[in-house]
Amino acid sequence: MTRRPHGQRPTIEDVARRSGVSRSTVSRVINGEPKVRAEVIEEVRRVIAELGYVPNQAARQLVTHRTGAVAVVADQPDGRLFLDPFFDCLLRGIRRELARHGAQAVLLFLDEPDDLARVADYLGGGHVDGAILFSLHPGGRLHGMTDSLDIPAVFGGRPLLHDGDTVRAHPYVDGDNRGGARQAVRHLVSLGRRRIATVTGPHDQEHSAAERLTGYRDVLPDAPPELVERADYTRQGGARAMAALLDRCPDLDAVFAASDLMAAGALDALREHGRRVPDDVAVVGFDDLTEIAEATEPPLTTVHQDVAEMGRLLARLLFDRATEPAAVVVPTQLTVRASA
Repeated sequence: MTRRPHGQRPTIEDVARRSGVSRSTVSRVINGEPKVRAEVIEEVRRVIAELGYVPNQAARQLVTHRTGAVAVVADQPDGRLFLDPFFDCLLRGIRRELARHGAQAVLLFLDEPDDLARVADYLGGGHVDGAILFSLHPGGRLHGMTDSLDIPAVFGGRPLLHDGDTVRAHPYVDGDNRGGARQAVRHLVSLGRRRIATVTGPHDQEHSAAERLTGYRDVLPDAPPELVERADYTRQGGARAMAALLDRCPDLDAVFAASDLMAAGALDALREHGRRVPDDVAVVGFDDLTEIAEATEPPLTTVHQDVAEMGRLLARLLFDRATEPAAVVVPTQLTVRASA
């Protein structure tokens, strides 16, 4: 019998490669699904025995809907997330896709210090068939927790767990944060703006804030640090950041805000300081959340990403790719309205 070196478990991809069939065909054989030729079934089973491959039982339980529930875990206080239209839109997409699979979402939040242990106990107690996790922070507390659980998990946003010099990737869905930021800043440059500031997100949260700041710097590598101000993805935070930028750089003529909520706050601050938009200062946001972008005065120019589709893809990835790492990046496109 041919086996991998000690410590390296054969994967479903190894079985597919040795059998000369697709990964999905191997999955159908493992799960006893119809419409697979007898000779293919025989060959796949022979390779499974030869490699000593053991199917991921958690993934098989997910396919058969053992509980019919999927946990949605947010590393944020629930009060804050429910005030954010991004979360509502994301959850809408998750719920719709889960419904297609006959499953429902169970919301879990990490707010108090004891919540991590409580959530870990719940996920490990057989109450759910899988988990979708987002609003992640560096340090990997959710990553480490899911590594020790026997359920499949996917992540909203690109998660990286740093362990010494190694980086372990997990299945995830994310937007093209860096590319979208470049689109926004290039648009401002095309308008003839020369002092372009940015309100960036908190760098202790997720991967998106750092990527959007990197996209800004891709276009403006010589932008001085005083044109960069951090905020917290809230409208109030965006207003405070915009006020701070105006105090430091009263001659700025454009701002790229890393979320629509922060861009709306920036518009509030600009109005309070007597600056006309877009005449004096052009503004571009990120997300294209209709309830924000079309309700501001003037309507907000913003980078569009399909947030509901991201939620749907998260749920689909959980069912389709529960056993192997995978990444899905949703493209972005600038939506030009009146504010830039």
